[in-house]
Amino acid sequence: QVQLQESGPGLVKPSQTLSLTCTVSGGSITTNYDYWHWIRQPPGKGLECMGYIGYDGTINYNPSFKSRTSISRDTSKNQFSLQLSSVTPEDTAVYYCARETTFTFYSWGQGTQVTVSS
Repeated sequence: QVQLQESGPGLVKPSQTLSLTCTVSGGSITTNYDYWHWIRQPPGKGLECMGYIGYDGTINYNPSFKSRTSISRDTSKNQFSLQLSSVTPEDTAVYYCARETTFTFYSWGQGTQVTVSS
C-alpha cells in the first residue's frame, strides 16, 4: 500500500518561500503512469490543485500558481517537493500530497497545516 507523508514548516513569514516535501513509501515515484500531486485547501474553501510531477519527471502547474511554484523530485529518496515563493496570508492552507493514476486519486498524505503570518 502506497503511503505519503508531508513534511515542512508549519509557519512561514510573508514574502518568504514555502517548502514542503512528500515522502512516499510502499511504492516508487517512478512507477509507470503515476502522477504525484500537490493540493491545498485554504480555510473555508475547496481543494486547489497546484501541480504535479509525473513518473517520468514531467511537470505540470496550475496556471494560477505557475509563476510562484516549483515542483521537483529526488528519486534516490523517493520524495517530491513543493516550493511556493512570495507567500501571503492567502496561502495559508492545509497542503496535501497525493498519488494519481488514470485520473483517480488513490493515495493521500494526511495533510500539513501551513500558516503564513509575521
